[in-house]
Amino acid sequence: MTHDGLREMLLEFQGYVLAYRLRAAVGGRVTPRGEQLSLPGYAALRLERQALARRLVREGLDRGGMGRLEGLSDELMFGFWLNPAEVAAFLRAAIRQGGHPALGDPDAFAALLTPTERERLGDLGVRLVCAHHLTCLSLAAPLLDPDALGRVWQRVEATTPPLFVDELAGAGHA
Repeated sequence: MTHDGLREMLLEFQGYVLAYRLRAAVGGRVTPRGEQLSLPGYAALRLERQALARRLVREGLDRGGMGRLEGLSDELMFGFWLNPAEVAAFLRAAIRQGGHPALGDPDAFAALLTPTERERLGDLGVRLVCAHHLTCLSLAAPLLDPDALGRVWQRVEATTPPLFVDELAGAGHA
């Protein structure tokens, strides 16, 4: 795997961790099922999901295989931050149950980070992480306006955060 490929996978795991934390903070119907996955646990399930997706493309999947693929996608929160339909579904459910300050307030979102993550990032990094993820949440709004969606994607890409979650610090990647 290339350095860029590894970075993308670690960013995907980091996105999973933050989505897990946000969903746990919001609670109710959006609470993640089960414990948060470790990096090795996430990687194993991600490889299984990838194999199922390849099999789906090559030969199709039976009902059980499709169910497993969908279940893995849900558990891994695959595409949570960058899929406008997924973001919209999450926000609708979160708002129906009263919302949460982290859905729009950078300081409340920053509270999802651990003290060591905030220290590792510094003030500027924390602001970048919050701006990036809150911008991702805004992907849901312009689903019907392609120009607005393009502007939001530009903002998302301009705020890509560094690797920082505690779960990656021991791996020497933060």
